Amino acid sequence: MTARLFIDGAAGTTGIDIRERLTGRTDVAILLLDDASRKDPAARRAALNDADFVILCLPDDAAREAVALIDNDRTRVIDASSAHRVADGWTYGFPELEPDGETRIAAATRVSNPGCYPTGFLALVRPLVRAGLIPADWPVSVNATSGYSGGGKAMIADYEAGGASAFRPYALSLAHKHVPEMTVHAGLAHAPIFAPAVANVRQGMVVEVPLPLHALPGRPTLASLSDALSAAYDGQPLVTVANDQPAGIAIEENAGTDRLTLRVLGNDTTGQARLVATLDNLGKGAGGAAVQNLNIMAGLDPLAGLHR
Repeated sequence: MTARLFIDGAAGTTGIDIRERLTGRTDVAILLLDDASRKDPAARRAALNDADFVILCLPDDAAREAVALIDNDRTRVIDASSAHRVADGWTYGFPELEPDGETRIAAATRVSNPGCYPTGFLALVRPLVRAGLIPADWPVSVNATSGYSGGGKAMIADYEAGGASAFRPYALSLAHKHVPEMTVHAGLAHAPIFAPAVANVRQGMVVEVPLPLHALPGRPTLASLSDALSAAYDGQPLVTVANDQPAGIAIEENAGTDRLTLRVLGNDTTGQARLVATLDNLGKGAGGAAVQNLNIMAGLDPLAGLHR
C-alpha cells in the first residue's frame, strides 16, 4: 500500500529536504498544492484531512493551527516544529532514545520530531541519567554549534551573502525554546544551561556536555560512560559510539548524512570528561528524523530514504 503524505510547509528548508529524500519512492505519494492553493484555507484543510500522514514544517503557532484543522481520527501527524515536543498526547519521535522508542512511534497518531540540538544532547545524556551515572538533579550544561542552514531562509541568505559573522553565540538569556524538551526527555530535575552558537558552515552540528567526573556520585570513568552509551545504542544503524581519541572534531563530520556519532573524551587522571555528539542539523536533526519517523509509522523500512 502506498502511504499518502501531505507536507504542510513544503517550501521551507526542512520541507524541501524531506521532499528530496522521498523522490523516487513508490511507497509514499506526496499530495501537492500549488502556490495559490497553499494559501487557500479550504484547500489546505482538505489536504490535511485527505492524507494518511502529515508532516508539519511550520512555525509553532501555525503547526498548532494545522493540527486543529484535522477533523478525522485517521490522519497521523509528524510535527517538525517545537510546538508539541513536551505536549500531552504526543509521542517523542527519537526512536533510538528509549528501549521501546520505535514501538511507541509505530503505534502513535501524533509524533513530535526532536529538535536538532536536543537530538545530540539527549543522545549523550539520557542513557547516562537512566543508568544512574548522571544524577537527575545534576547541574548539566551543554555547548553546541550549528551550521547556519538551521536558521531558515533569512539566515541562509545572510550568511551566503557574506554578511554574517563566522561564529555567533545566541540565546544569551538562557531561555531557548529547546530547553524544556531537553529537560523533560533527559529526565532532569533542572533545566540545563544551554549555550548555542551558529558557525559559518552550511550544515553540521557539534553538541558537547562537559562533566566533572571527580564530583559525580560514584566517580564514573570515561570507560564506564562509553560502555553505557554503547549498550544503549547497540544495534542502532544510525547511532555510533566512537572509541577514537581525535585531536579535533569537525562540525561537518556527519554533514549530508543521517548519522549521529557520540564520543566520550577527556582525562581520567583529572576526572574530567567531554561528551561530544556530531550530526547534520538538517539530517538526523530535522528532515532525516522526520522521514525515519514516517517510515516507522507507516510500517516501511525505517532506513528508506535516509543517507547513511
